[in-house]
Amino acid sequence: MEDRKAILSRMFIVFGLILLIPCALGFQLIRINYFEGEALRGLWSQQAIEQIPIPSQRGNIYDANGTLLATNSVSYKLAFDPKVKGVTGETIAQLTQKLGTVTGRGASYYRGKINAAPSRSRYIVLANNLSVIAKDQIKALDLKGVILEENYMRKYTFGSLAAHALGFVNHQLNGRTGLEAYYNTELRGEDGVRQVRRDSRNRIFEYVGAPRKLPQNGYSLHTTIDAYIQAILEDELEAGAKKHMANYATGIIMNPRTGAIKALANYPTYDPNNPGSIDEENRRNFAVSDMIEPGSTFKLVTALAAVEQGVVSFDEVFETPDNGEVVIHDLVLRDHDPLGDLTFQEVIQKSSNVATAEIAMRLEPEVFYQYVRNLGFGTETNVDIAGEVSGTLAKPFDWSLVTLPWMSHGYEMQATPLQITQAYAAFANNGALMRPYLVSKIEDGNGEIVKVNEPEEIRRVARKSTIEKLLPVFESVVADSGTGEYAQVEGLRIAGKTGTAKKVVNGRYTNRYRGSFVGFFPVENPKYVCFILLDEPKTSGYGGYTAGPIFRKVALRIAGLDSEIQHNMRSQEDTADTLFAKAPLLRGLPKTQAKTLLKTLNVPFSAEGQGQYVVQQIPEAGTPLQQGEEIKLQLAETYTPEDGESIKEGYAKVPELRGLNMRRANTMLTDMGLKTEIIGSGTIYAQYPQAGALLRQGYTVTIRGKAKSLESLTLANN
Repeated sequence: MEDRKAILSRMFIVFGLILLIPCALGFQLIRINYFEGEALRGLWSQQAIEQIPIPSQRGNIYDANGTLLATNSVSYKLAFDPKVKGVTGETIAQLTQKLGTVTGRGASYYRGKINAAPSRSRYIVLANNLSVIAKDQIKALDLKGVILEENYMRKYTFGSLAAHALGFVNHQLNGRTGLEAYYNTELRGEDGVRQVRRDSRNRIFEYVGAPRKLPQNGYSLHTTIDAYIQAILEDELEAGAKKHMANYATGIIMNPRTGAIKALANYPTYDPNNPGSIDEENRRNFAVSDMIEPGSTFKLVTALAAVEQGVVSFDEVFETPDNGEVVIHDLVLRDHDPLGDLTFQEVIQKSSNVATAEIAMRLEPEVFYQYVRNLGFGTETNVDIAGEVSGTLAKPFDWSLVTLPWMSHGYEMQATPLQITQAYAAFANNGALMRPYLVSKIEDGNGEIVKVNEPEEIRRVARKSTIEKLLPVFESVVADSGTGEYAQVEGLRIAGKTGTAKKVVNGRYTNRYRGSFVGFFPVENPKYVCFILLDEPKTSGYGGYTAGPIFRKVALRIAGLDSEIQHNMRSQEDTADTLFAKAPLLRGLPKTQAKTLLKTLNVPFSAEGQGQYVVQQIPEAGTPLQQGEEIKLQLAETYTPEDGESIKEGYAKVPELRGLNMRRANTMLTDMGLKTEIIGSGTIYAQYPQAGALLRQGYTVTIRGKAKSLESLTLANN
């Protein structure tokens, strides 16, 4: 009996406990639904609702002519969910077959990826970067389990063209280098936001009335780069670097009047569509991030300072040592060759380090330093591109005893290629230093102008009169007797300077060189400044021999694009072709030779007096002749050259040589103690220096000849 009561008691307790469970559940249901339901529903809604960004479209980049250089392209990622209801073996076969066809990889490749995935996988990525066409073909199959996701990519229309100027973006479409980095905020825009719901399986659903904020697409950049000029520069840099076996090459082309950069390039280059496919070193923009000792291109600073400060005279003669060496504070300074006695023009033309140092040491260090700073060295140019450095320039109180003479020809300081280009642009721009820039304007998606970059003058570096005095000096560098002779372009006036600088490796100067040439053209109305640099060319260290020919080819091809320059070049060619409509030099010629020359040129003449030599002519040599105009000759038995009392001893006055034959001109110059450099053959149509110039005996006169048929000579006078 006792046992039965105990069992019943336990059963009542168990049943009671069991009855408590539905009561507790009921109580909880009532509490959740009526007392805390609103708060809990709000919490669930907060956890299930997400904010998903709507990506903005990155702005385009255009060249100066409106050519699209960088834009956005869409690609698709394809994933597969084999667990979706309705997926069969036939579905997988169709998908892999089509994928293999559109990508060229073959169906077996994609079947292998599906088979290798974990058995519970519901998101198997099969392909990235599918084109729109490939996406449409796969979507048309209407297969179960196929997941297509849209991805936006940055596309550089012409591959590597202007790669170092444009830069590239990372996987998040943020600019990393170049214009992409400098103008990243403007290009990127602002992402939008949309609100979605996420279910217990982490699937996303949009719902009606969900709030959203539309994205603001990025602004577009219109650059100063000319794609045609950029392509020319890149072509010639690559050809020159390969020919001279250089480590790398850098080139910059700028409009000196505005500071607009027309082209900027380095070789080797890279494809910004796939920047990770090449070494990081090739992605460096040497034009703005490479600090170099400029070498003799820096002599522009010394020349400007010396002429402006009046410490040098154009008719002064500098006597350089016979061995081409001088000792300055126990350090030996050398010229590339013994150059003898030089005028100021010849110091620059033949690039004498010794004479340049002598000129610089006439200036106070503080004065020279100010000219260096005024020309933009030692500070950033503030160009609108990422990665620029300022170079190095010590203040005068930190200089050693040899800093001034060595800095005069481009050592003991460092500059970027862009700084050197900017300095020569100021020289070409009558002394006005302009800020270099790459973007001319920024516009929004509606074509409205947001910002315009106007040309900005920073300061004046020299008086206009100083510039005018120096222009012929730097133009003579590109003459036949100058160090930049290989930069000449027939019919195009060019001024510039060569540079050859030893490289510092591990703190010591080595026999490795950087060769450079910087110049501008046309001299009468400068439109282009071009800087070319080769690092460690193996054929020669001299910039005139390595960088000069690259400059010449670039200038020649640019001239082919510029109708104004072409017109001026044709005018000069026409002048050369009709040169024989000018009176030739006849004084000093034997009578028979003078008459033969005039008959050949179909020029009427008359002779007075008795004798075998022409002692006077009317009109004088070089005078333009009207159709049928007669030349009068005065004859005598002997010919005495111009009285030498007015000419300094050891000098000779260069005669008018145009119209003479090469042999006669050579004889005349030899008799006067001058040397002759002959280019071409036939009758002389050009000479340097010009007639009337005083030249030290022993120096060279360059003459250019062109053979002409009798018919062409006759036509020139008709």
